[in-house]
Amino acid sequence: MKDIGNWRHICVDAQRMFIEDTPWNVPWMKRVLPELLEIARYHTERTIFTRFVPPVRAEDAFGSWKDYYRKWWMMTGEHLPEGLIGLAPSLQKLVPPARVYDKSTYSPWIDGRLFSHLHQEGATSLVVTGGETDVCVLTTVLGAIDLGFHVIVLSDAVCSGADETHDAAIDLLGDRFSVQLQLFKTEEFLSAIS
Repeated sequence: MKDIGNWRHICVDAQRMFIEDTPWNVPWMKRVLPELLEIARYHTERTIFTRFVPPVRAEDAFGSWKDYYRKWWMMTGEHLPEGLIGLAPSLQKLVPPARVYDKSTYSPWIDGRLFSHLHQEGATSLVVTGGETDVCVLTTVLGAIDLGFHVIVLSDAVCSGADETHDAAIDLLGDRFSVQLQLFKTEEFLSAIS
């Protein structure tokens, strides 16, 4: 493993609304929770949990997000119990010192707050886990690469609701971004940095 320098762990959207019985349930999320917890516990103060927060109503969203939330109206704030936006309980126990960053889009980079925060801390590398591999994880990773971070994706600590596109996303990241990104298993990564 190349020297990863001052790293931070971004755990993408490990929220109850993706774990519990909702239209957005990601069955794999329960399977990767042990890995998410393991890496988050390793250096809790380096962990940032992102949360995907839907608007209260579809009409509160911007542009094509209005159409998205008209389709997924049951996942808007006026219908979804507020507690389901929260992190998995085992991860929530780590906050603080772990931190939470709320976002309203797939990408956590849009408003610049997360990048500014990481830049101020001198972070040079990001270790990415969470879900979904082919949506929010992918946008998190590609944005991080564009912003100049070295990225490590823990392939056994990301998940999706669709096997085929999960596999395709992992292949894409490993093949096309090999200079700026490394794929590791959780135990492999923890062994390499300890």
